[in-house]
Amino acid sequence: MKIQFTSRAKKDYTALPSHLQRAVDKQLDLLREKPENLRHPSIRAKKYDEATDLWQGRVNREYRFYFEIVGETCWIIRIIPHPK
Repeated sequence: MKIQFTSRAKKDYTALPSHLQRAVDKQLDLLREKPENLRHPSIRAKKYDEATDLWQGRVNREYRFYFEIVGETCWIIRIIPHPK
């Protein structure tokens, strides 16, 4: 699967400390390898909003990334702290 960032997600990513950027990279590498990794235990991807087809994936306990899948491309929309 191809990974693309929206401009907002690029800003989110560059604002993260390097250890969180590495964590994001690890999770996105899993998605890039094969689409069935959506169910990988460390990503814990789930549909966040059925109406807009928005997904949520786990970076770590404190951060989540939000994405849409369009064809063979995973568009990263946001990378933000988990709203607990």
